[in-house]
Formats: sequence, structure tokens, C-alpha cells
Amino acid sequence: MSAEASNPAATPTPCEDTQGDGRWMSQHVRFVSESKDREPEVVFVGDSLVQLMHQFGIWRQLFSPLHCLNFGIGGDATQHVLWRLSNGELDNISPKVVVLWVGTNNHGHTAEQIAGGIMANVQIIHNKLPHAHTLVLGVLPRGRMPNPLRERNAKVNKLVQDALSSLSHASFFNVDPGFVLSDGSISHQDMYDYLHLTAHGYQAVCEPLHAQIKSLLEKPAEN
Repeated sequence: MSAEASNPAATPTPCEDTQGDGRWMSQHVRFVSESKDREPEVVFVGDSLVQLMHQFGIWRQLFSPLHCLNFGIGGDATQHVLWRLSNGELDNISPKVVVLWVGTNNHGHTAEQIAGGIMANVQIIHNKLPHAHTLVLGVLPRGRMPNPLRERNAKVNKLVQDALSSLSHASFFNVDPGFVLSDGSISHQDMYDYLHLTAHGYQAVCEPLHAQIKSLLEKPAEN
């Protein structure tokens, strides 16, 4: 994308160590190290929605048997994941499927910039893993009641879905089972803080996701 240079969401950027404890870089270094000792069939990359999935029983039940690695870091935006993927996290592995879930933390970016950032991640994954299929998960709605970030996230999903429609090595998957109720609200039983998922919310997301990943694993490898 020629616009990447002027799009902060599509410019690889390490996360600023605002708290001074180096946690973000330490997690990245651990992921690179983990990748050297493992042969995953599936790698999840993204923000806290990916990271926290690992702590729920649904991960052990559905995804551990598929030889999955979880490279999620809370707070990551598209440019942070892009930096991580550009700096070693994919260099020692050859998974069949990469699940990318990021975009809701891109504060201050437009829907177009965020979609560009997601597509930049899709491109770096394809560059490093040309035989893998990238499954891009839709950004979930957020906030208890309708708000501008919900509208932005919905627009991101439409832009990304359109951009992926012509690619054979990547596809879009909407994991929202209908979290927005008829009155426009989201239940705290699905998202305890109206952003992060409860065990119930993860189950609703992960069961169809698991089926989609299984079908991708059964396909012949991309050429």
C-alpha cells in the first residue's frame, strides 16, 4: 500500500513503555523464543481479546488440541502487532492458519486508517508465511449503548471485508454472534466491561471460530 507511509496504523511501531517496566517488549521476546521451540498449526495474534482467550477453559477445550500459539498482548493496536510480526514472531514457524484479531485499540485513527493497518498485517503475514491462510476476525461492537466507536468498528469491518474479498490467502470472519441486543445495548453477561468478553461471550465467539479454523486446516495448503 502506497499510503502506508502516511498511515500511523500501518506503520510498524513498538508499544511505548509508558509504565517503565518493559512488559510489552518482554512479552514480544518471549513469543519469539516460544516460536523457536514449537511447531504450531495455528497462531493467534492480536490484542487483549486474543491474550485473554488463553485464560479461559474454552482455549484448552477447543484450541490447545489444534496446536495453537497465542501471541496476544493487551492494548495492542494494528501498528504494534505489525511491529511484532515484522520483528521475529513469525520467523521460526510455519502454521497453516494465522488468526488476526486487532483494531479496537486504534484510538485516534479513522476507520480507513485502521482497515489499512489490518491489511498491512495481512500483507506481512503473507510475506513471511506464503503458504498460510490468514483469518481476519471482525472487530466487535463495544460500549453498553450505541456510540461512535461502535460505528467506527462496523465501518472497519466493512472496509476489511471488501479488501479481503479478492484474496485467496486471507478471509474475513465475523465472530459477533449478536452481542448488540434489540434495544441497542450489550449485556455485561457477554462483555463484563462492555469491551472484554466473559466466559459466556468467549464461548459464543469461539465455537463458530473453531469450526472455521478446522475447515481451513483441512484444506490443502495455499500455493
